[in-house]
Amino acid sequence: MKINNSNKKLISLKRQPFVLLIISSISFLLILFRLIFLQLLNYESFKKMSDENRIRLIASQPIRGRIIDKNGYVLADSRVKYSLIVKPQSVKVRNWVKHKLRIADLLNLDKNVIQTKYSDGLQKQKLSVTILDDLSVDQLIKFKENEENLFSFEIATKLIRNYPYKSVAAHVIGYTQPVTDTEYKFLSKRGYKLNDLIGRTGIEYVFEDSIRGEWGGEMIEVNSLGKFQKSLGVKPSIQGNDIQLTIDINLQLVAEEVLKDKKAGAIVVMDPRDGAIRAMASKPTFDLNFFSKDFKPEKEYNKIFNSPEKPLFNRALNAYDPGSVWKIVTALAGLESGIFPSNTLLETKPCITYGSQCFREHNDLGFGVIGYEDALRVSSNTFFYQIGHGVGVDKINEVSRKLGFSDLSGIEISEQENKGLVASSKWAREGRGWGEPGRTPWVPEDIASMSIGQFVVQVTPMQIARAYAAVANGGYLVTPYLAKKNKEPIKLDIDPNNIQLIKRGLRKVVESGTGVSINYGVSNLPPVSGKTGTAEDGEGGSDHAWFVCFTPSEKSELLVVAFAQNTPGGGSVHALPMAREILKVWNEKN
Repeated sequence: MKINNSNKKLISLKRQPFVLLIISSISFLLILFRLIFLQLLNYESFKKMSDENRIRLIASQPIRGRIIDKNGYVLADSRVKYSLIVKPQSVKVRNWVKHKLRIADLLNLDKNVIQTKYSDGLQKQKLSVTILDDLSVDQLIKFKENEENLFSFEIATKLIRNYPYKSVAAHVIGYTQPVTDTEYKFLSKRGYKLNDLIGRTGIEYVFEDSIRGEWGGEMIEVNSLGKFQKSLGVKPSIQGNDIQLTIDINLQLVAEEVLKDKKAGAIVVMDPRDGAIRAMASKPTFDLNFFSKDFKPEKEYNKIFNSPEKPLFNRALNAYDPGSVWKIVTALAGLESGIFPSNTLLETKPCITYGSQCFREHNDLGFGVIGYEDALRVSSNTFFYQIGHGVGVDKINEVSRKLGFSDLSGIEISEQENKGLVASSKWAREGRGWGEPGRTPWVPEDIASMSIGQFVVQVTPMQIARAYAAVANGGYLVTPYLAKKNKEPIKLDIDPNNIQLIKRGLRKVVESGTGVSINYGVSNLPPVSGKTGTAEDGEGGSDHAWFVCFTPSEKSELLVVAFAQNTPGGGSVHALPMAREILKVWNEKN
């Protein structure tokens, strides 16, 4: 049976509503699923994207905490830098030309430059444009006096790091620099902004988390075209914590002063009872305010970073040949070994031969038959050659490690510190740090050099300070600190009677030996104990000059290490007068 065309059309017309219903239903379901996806499943994500398009944050920089000395004097703080800005989108056009001409005339600016910056900011929809950076005091006052007629413009503030004493204690305080693009990728998770300041060295680096503070800012709403609509609220920035140091600015200033006529050197002033650092100076030094400049002149940059004098190098924590100030270590090794007890008497000579070389006495005569105390008093070389040869390299190394050598001191700014070197037979067998194992054995000449602190011994002024503090305080190894004491002194595994013998010898140095001039020109100074040192430079330069002292000799309160790098003439001539000036200031203040 055939269906005619009219019947086919009738059937087709009857099916159309059903097809339309299916299509409409599918379309509705698709829309419904899309709405569910947008409104329920991804609501938070799309809301965040919407808010990011609608809301802007004008960040407010936190005030970085101050660094102050033990008496409250400010060593580092934040200075406000004032900039003239305009917010292009908020300016009323009818006022712009009038205000532009007024500000140009008032602050002696080029009106065309002002217009260019304004137009560029308007075109790029910038919320803020800087017209003049870092206003002078006069410019700031002029603006404030005419502010009511210049409401198209505003004063923006930016905090920069400020160091009132410039180069004083530069290696201790350290400096800050802006966060780089590379650093920002991971530091942004810790709340840092691009070009935010971060501590690079010293206390600024060590206490970064405490001192930096937290950013705040103002949330503003803009429309779809990026136009300002309203403020949504302000979150104040949080100021960073102040850091109080153990540094005494009075002693720090004199430490810097006594280094001025030296080519290079270092001063460490410590309380030998607990390790508190009262002053630490290193020369050459540098002006910390250089790092706060937006533009750094090439000449100044090269003087700091590319100078052969290495001003960034902290010489108080770098290792040098110690010379005769090392002799207390050799003396303690002899006493602790039992081979050379406290009543030992040795004949000193013009020179003593070890290997192929005759090692001389510094006066080329000798001092006759003497014991430990007089050997320290006159700083006899041949006495300590014999002690060192008798006990051997490894006993000297063992005692030196008890006194804190060949290790970091524990001071907070350890990123600047060198462990130094104290030789051992194992060190020699293994290649001395530069040769092949088994090819650089210990030789007889080494023990003579080691006994008086030459060539195979490299120590830092800070390590010397710790060792002498252990003598001054009766046998306790202190951990030096600049801000927070984190370790109690450690009782040394050294016979206290041996410590006392060394202490008596150091007192004789000042009473009638190589350090007697410490009292010249000083009145009412408590009894001082100390040791002079003159060291050949293992790198081939001129001799180094050393002097270490502590006062009062009993129940000591202050210890000074004075080091003049490549300053020939002797420790008593160059280093001792440096220490004397520090003792004078300390004595006057106390």
